[in-house]
Amino acid sequence: MNNKVVLAFSGGLDTSFCIPYLINEKGLEVYTVLVNTGGFNKEETAKLETKALKLGAKKHITVDAVDEYYNKGIKYLVFGNILKNNTYPLSVSSERIFQAMEVLKVVKQLGADNVAHGSTGAGNDQVRFDIVFEILAPEVKIIAPVRELQSTRKQEVDYLKAHGFDFPWEKAKYSINQGIWGTSIGGVETLSSDGYLPEEAYPIQKTKKGEEIIKLGFNKGEVCSLNGKKMKPVDLIHALRDLAAPYGIGRDIHIGDTIIGIKGRVGFEAAAPMIIIKAHHLLEKHVLTKSQLYWKDSLAVYYGQLMHEAQYLDPVMRDIEAFFNKSQENVSGEVLVRLMENTFQVLGCDSKYDLMSSKFGNYGEENKSYTGRDVVGFTKVLANPLKIYYSVNDDKNE
Repeated sequence: MNNKVVLAFSGGLDTSFCIPYLINEKGLEVYTVLVNTGGFNKEETAKLETKALKLGAKKHITVDAVDEYYNKGIKYLVFGNILKNNTYPLSVSSERIFQAMEVLKVVKQLGADNVAHGSTGAGNDQVRFDIVFEILAPEVKIIAPVRELQSTRKQEVDYLKAHGFDFPWEKAKYSINQGIWGTSIGGVETLSSDGYLPEEAYPIQKTKKGEEIIKLGFNKGEVCSLNGKKMKPVDLIHALRDLAAPYGIGRDIHIGDTIIGIKGRVGFEAAAPMIIIKAHHLLEKHVLTKSQLYWKDSLAVYYGQLMHEAQYLDPVMRDIEAFFNKSQENVSGEVLVRLMENTFQVLGCDSKYDLMSSKFGNYGEENKSYTGRDVVGFTKVLANPLKIYYSVNDDKNE
């Protein structure tokens, strides 16, 4: 084996600790990779490159994977209206698989025999990184120093200081992971079943009051305009976040089953994802048939579970995506949304594919395509199977 190791680098304490540790304790040549899925701006990525090189990395690579993440991940989360446990839009959990695949590309480009990450042994991310490497590059050795050493924060800081790296590490009260599809927030409050996050925990503070009405445009299921202005989906997501998050919209706490078998709680802030998903869902209810909606809902729950649990590489995901793509052909139109303090309301939509057509009648008011006598006959036919059942099973009537 060669001595090259590619480290998935975020710039936090854990991945920073990994660089000198891999060099000094493992004798490896470290190449760091920062995969940006929407959580860093250009200034931040430049600072992180400087930090990685200062810590001893032979080379640092920044990969902009925002478009890749949107096209292969976020787009289908919207098509499926996916909210884990009807709550969480997979803000961070859906990112990791794409980050891992980008890291693996660098591993193969460099011909490295080792790959590393800074995940601990207590969360889901270790599985999300490991499974990509295990499936697509089983010959590559996986190294996870923090998990292997079970090191504490203090031990990592002390190790860095001992090797001449006295960065001003802050003991942050909250663990925050930001990305284009939302921000996850962990703290002491999320470790118990009855805790709730205070205002200070959220990166985007509440500064807006009152309300405003916005208009979202969709083209074949993809969000494409904001208040009449055409925008690329990625740019629109950023713009909508800036517009809605200061109202305190999109905040919640998710409780769910983790990959490692225990219940876990995490706070999140996802104004844009929540609004887009709910607006998209309303539009679908107007333009899709009853059966399309039923099967989409059924498949979406499974798709979201597989995405959350790092099963993205299962070919069934491509099969479900093919169904989603076909289902979106008529999901075009505009949706009105009212933004208010701490919440929002989807008001209505306009689409040329709207199946709520007055040509056939108005519910509760008038019928134009059949008569009352037709309904009498229809009801008799509809009731016939159960009339037979209850005539045979008289005791079920008691």
